[in-house]
Amino acid sequence: MSDFYCEEVLSGRRAVDVVHETGSVLAYHHTRPFFADAHVVVVPKVHVASLLDPAAEPLLPELLAVVRTIAEQVLAAHGAARVLTNLGRYQDSKHLHWHVYAGLEVTGRVDRAPGPSSRRIICQPS
Repeated sequence: MSDFYCEEVLSGRRAVDVVHETGSVLAYHHTRPFFADAHVVVVPKVHVASLLDPAAEPLLPELLAVVRTIAEQVLAAHGAARVLTNLGRYQDSKHLHWHVYAGLEVTGRVDRAPGPSSRRIICQPS
């Protein structure tokens, strides 16, 4: 799958537990968290391949504002936070996204049951 976020999350096929949402950005609890204390994913609602894609430029202020908001919340709740985005072969889904997380890595991951806040957003090319 080349774009999990457009094909599954933003299309509504995969229900997610929304943490924060703006007109152009969605933040939600990771559906299969890698980290024990917190694991939130922040994505633009339009397709942008990666941080290096020129299409990211106009979205960066809003995206980074949401990443900062989530990072502040994770830091306040857990005393620490990490923010990560991947590029190239490290990027499993070719859609710009950030992970905001805290805690030890979970070795036996279990699917997270989504809360009642699921969204259906049509993911358009930027």
